[in-house]
Amino acid sequence: MAASIIGLSPADRHRAVAAGFTEQVGAVTNWDAPSPVDGWVARDVVAHLVEWFPGFLAGGGVQLPQGPSVADDPSAAWASQVAAVQALLDGPSADDLFAHPMAGEHRLADAVDRFYTADVFMHTWDLATAAGRPADLDEEFAQQLLDGMIGIEDLLRSSGQYGPPVAVPADADPVTRLIGFIGRDPYSHVAS
Repeated sequence: MAASIIGLSPADRHRAVAAGFTEQVGAVTNWDAPSPVDGWVARDVVAHLVEWFPGFLAGGGVQLPQGPSVADDPSAAWASQVAAVQALLDGPSADDLFAHPMAGEHRLADAVDRFYTADVFMHTWDLATAAGRPADLDEEFAQQLLDGMIGIEDLLRSSGQYGPPVAVPADADPVTRLIGFIGRDPYSHVAS
């Protein structure tokens, strides 16, 4: 990502982050290649994003159209979800109140930005690494995410969604520190 995505609206940030993930999807040549997430292959990274988010939205009364199966076509499944989420963010309901039983109340666009776009951003590194490619992630946004996550580290770790932190040098760049924080070894280069 050439320019920082910090000051973008939720719709534009999703557009930029999803484009980065889409680029990685298009470069995958082996969907069964191991990923940096323990027990996952490249296909599982896409499956995670395509499967958890529609359920999250449904918990707040928002339905995404069902797309193709990741098992059948990970690229098509991802493209369908990107289009559906972008339509939601660009549409009139983006400013509606989204009330989720576990995540609380947020403007819909802000909920997508906080819970989903940030997840796509982090998993871009996983998919790129599985494909043996650089992720090219925005360092300012990585720092912003890391700053927000440090304050709720115990909650994040107790969720079971994050592994133990991987130590990195104190002077490492923000992306490396974020990847280490979420439990990935930023120096492992899983390749297909």
